[in-house]
Amino acid sequence: MKYINYKKNELERINIELFKISLPELKNVNKTEVLSKWFMETIDNGINDNLFTSGQLLPKKADLAYALGVSLGTIQNVLRILEDKDYIYSKQCIGSIIKDRSDVESNIRKRTSKKDIAEEKIKNYIRVNDLSSGDKLPVSRQLSKELDMTLNTVRNAIISLISDGILEYNSKKDLIVKSAEFSIKENVDEESLVLKVKDDLKKHICENFKIGDKLSSHEELSKLFNVSMKTIHNAVQLLVKENMLLARRGAYGTTVINTSQNASFEPRREMSIFAPAKETAFYHYQKIQNKIKNIITNDYDIGSKLPSISAFSKMLDVSPNIIRKALNNLAKDGILRFTRGRYGGTYVIDLPEPTEQAFRWLAVNPQYAKVKV
Repeated sequence: MKYINYKKNELERINIELFKISLPELKNVNKTEVLSKWFMETIDNGINDNLFTSGQLLPKKADLAYALGVSLGTIQNVLRILEDKDYIYSKQCIGSIIKDRSDVESNIRKRTSKKDIAEEKIKNYIRVNDLSSGDKLPVSRQLSKELDMTLNTVRNAIISLISDGILEYNSKKDLIVKSAEFSIKENVDEESLVLKVKDDLKKHICENFKIGDKLSSHEELSKLFNVSMKTIHNAVQLLVKENMLLARRGAYGTTVINTSQNASFEPRREMSIFAPAKETAFYHYQKIQNKIKNIITNDYDIGSKLPSISAFSKMLDVSPNIIRKALNNLAKDGILRFTRGRYGGTYVIDLPEPTEQAFRWLAVNPQYAKVKV
């Protein structure tokens, strides 16, 4: 499979005026159903008339909603259907891109959506209840309860199945089976993009890395797999939990500690010397917290007002967020109190006990910090 890597500044956006040539009639109809068909016809005609080309961006959602006189939510539902029908790609932070449907080798990573699952559940409902053409289905609200899915997801699935010719509304506005001739996907589930990328990353590691190698940066992996760095980060975290990777702070980076598919693998002893990042962060807050305790003990009395968070941040050379968390911890211990208003601030309500330095601040497991004589 070849994955396309689009850059927003290299894409041309279609002029909204080209979508105003023949607007559909939207009175007393299912807007999402009508608009999805209209969009598909408009894109097909636009490509045939050389008005559109694959790789172009559709107008912005807000512009489409304003031009068509519908809500932004309706446009979003329509675009989901267009993506399911392989008319467009929806790429985060870029937009909706017209797809070249003649190029079967190209694709963009796409998750199995809840709507896809709902479609299969509805088809399975038809099959299990032995419904045939013309038979009535429950209303969407009742159907959502029976399928244990949200009402909006079920409604979007119904619209898609109507577009596929499987369902339709009769003259009484009842939802009925139009055709029972369809196939059902086996073992359909909601496999997230993160899980797909995790599997691809695991394969990439097994084929290209050795134990002890430092993993490529998130930015490099993001470009390689054509996903966001957040998706890569989440996939890496899953492989850390599977004991395939060891994430360490600073220049150490993320290290490969297993190149097999065996998730029960235990990391080597020397690979576990560093404490987990969560514990290391706790030790850092505790260090700052104890420094503030010492400052209070030496320089302040009960009832005194402490400096601001930004002043403490500059004094101790740490981020305001760390100061804020340390102060919150001290407030929970009954040492400080926060007040608001004109005379608000952070006040000392009890003097803390003197603090002691502890080697547990270190980001190293104590059992490996023993000194041999």
